[in-house]
Amino acid sequence: MDVTTIRGDGTLVIALVQSSSACSRQRTLFSPTTPTVAPKGSRDDRISALPDDVLVNIIDRLNVPDAARTSILSRRWSQLSAKLSRLIINAQDFLPEGVSNVNVSDDEMVRVNAAAVEATKSILTRRSPGEHTIRFLSTAFYLRDDVPISIGQAVGHTMETHLVEMAQFSVMTGKVGTDDLNDVELPICGREFMRFFDACQNAFGGLTSLDMEDLRFGESDISNVLITCKRLKHLRMMNCDSGDPSTLQIEHAHLSELSIAGCSFEQVKLNWLPQLTQMTFDQWIDYQDPLVLGHVPLLETVSFTNIGYSFNKLVKLSEVLSSTSIRVLKFGCSQLTESLASVFRQLRFVNLVALPEGYDLTWTMFILEAAPLLKELYMTVWDHACIMETDEETRKEEFYCENRGVEWDSAAADIKHQNLATLIIFCFESDDYMVSYLRRVMAAAVNLEDVFLYSRLECDNCQDTKPIRFPWTKRQRISLKKRVTAGIESLAIIHACSTIRDDHLSKYQYPECSLDVSRKRLLYRQ
Repeated sequence: MDVTTIRGDGTLVIALVQSSSACSRQRTLFSPTTPTVAPKGSRDDRISALPDDVLVNIIDRLNVPDAARTSILSRRWSQLSAKLSRLIINAQDFLPEGVSNVNVSDDEMVRVNAAAVEATKSILTRRSPGEHTIRFLSTAFYLRDDVPISIGQAVGHTMETHLVEMAQFSVMTGKVGTDDLNDVELPICGREFMRFFDACQNAFGGLTSLDMEDLRFGESDISNVLITCKRLKHLRMMNCDSGDPSTLQIEHAHLSELSIAGCSFEQVKLNWLPQLTQMTFDQWIDYQDPLVLGHVPLLETVSFTNIGYSFNKLVKLSEVLSSTSIRVLKFGCSQLTESLASVFRQLRFVNLVALPEGYDLTWTMFILEAAPLLKELYMTVWDHACIMETDEETRKEEFYCENRGVEWDSAAADIKHQNLATLIIFCFESDDYMVSYLRRVMAAAVNLEDVFLYSRLECDNCQDTKPIRFPWTKRQRISLKKRVTAGIESLAIIHACSTIRDDHLSKYQYPECSLDVSRKRLLYRQ
C-alpha cells in the first residue's frame, strides 16, 4: 500500500481506493492480489500508525471488495472489518469490467449473486454479537434461485444478535425498462419475491428501506409486506402491479418516503401515512384519478410526472393535493387542469420538467400568482429525442396524447411577486415564445435576482439534429438582453451559461427519491 502523504481523511480514502483498484474487479472477494506493504517501522507506512477508529472510518467508505482486500495486510487489518459501521454489499460490485445492470447476462447474475452471498455471510459472521453497532446495512442482489433467501436469513440472524440502526434490501431482476418483462415473467418474479419474503420474516421486520422492481403481486401481498416491515421508512416500487386493474391502498405508521413509478395500478390511495414527508408518483397508466391522498399531514415534497395518453383524464391538482401544504413540487404532465390553487400557498421550490417545445409558457404564471412564497423556479423545455416517440403512426396506435396544452385559470395580467429570486431554464432557445415568457416573469417578479439560461442538455443516446438557437456569442447575448429588458424595469442579471453550475445540476431532477438515486448508481456505475 503506497501512501507517502497524510493530509486528512479524504486523502487517505483516495490512497486506499487507488491501491485496491489495482486488483482486478473480476477476482472474487476472497482471492485478491496481495498488495505491497511497506516494512514495519518504515517511514512510508504511515497508515499503520493511525488509531483503529480512524482506519475504520476510512474503510467504511469503501465498497465490500475493496474493504475486504485490506484485511490481508495484517492481523490488525483483518480485525478492523468486524468493527465497520456501514456494510454495503452490492452484487454489482462483483461484475467484471464493462458489464453493468444494462447488459448483464444470466450467467453473470448467477456468479455475482453467489459472490454476494459469500461476502454477506463472511462479513456478518466475523462480528462479535452486540459488540459494535451497525449504522447501515444494505444488500443489493438479483432475484435468482435461493440467493435472496440465503442473504435474507444471514441479515435476519444479524438483526437478532446486533444493533442494526438502518437496513435496506434492493431487489433487482436484471431488466432495464418496463418493456423487458412480459405478462408471463412479471408474476414469476412476484412469486419469487414472496417466497423470499415468507422465508425471511425476521429480516423484513427490521428493514428501514425496501427497493423493488418488476414484480406482479397477489391481491394481499403488498399489504402483508407493509404489515411485516414495521420499521420501514423508505419504499420504492418500479414497474409493479397486482395483475388486473386494482387499487393499491397504503397504510403505515413510519413510512416517510414513498416512490411509485411505472406501476399499473388503477388507483393509488394513501389512506394513512402520518410520517410521510416526500413522495414520487411518476409514469402512471390509468383511466381515472390516479392518486388519492388521505391522512398525510407532514407531506411537503411531491414529484408528479407522467407521459400523457389520450385515455388519461385531466389531473386536477387542487383535488389531488387539497389536504396538503407542500413546499417543493416537481411535475410534468401533458394534461393538467387547475382551479384556484390554495395548495400552492406554501411552495418555495417548483421544478417543471418535460415541457413541450414551441408551446406557450404563459400558463406557468399561474404558479407565481398561487405561490406567493416561491423562491426558485426551475423548468426544462425539451422534446427529448431518445425517450420521446416521434413517429405519428406509432403515436396513434399507442394512444399518445396530442393535446400538449394545459388548462389553468388565467393569471392576473398585473401580477406582482415579491419573493421569487431565481429563475432557471434548461434547453433555452432565443425563440419569440421563450423571450416573451422571460419578459413576463421579469416584469412580475419585482425582486428577481438572477436568471440562468442553459442550452439543450447533453444525452449520449440522442440523435437529435435539430438546430440549437442559444445565445452562445457575446453579440447574441447582448441582443437577447435587449429583447428581454426593453421597456421593463428589472435588476435581475441574465446569465447565458455554456456550462451548468453544480448546484443547478443537482436540482435538475430535484426532488428525487433517495432510493431512485441509489438505483441509478447501480445502473450506471460501470
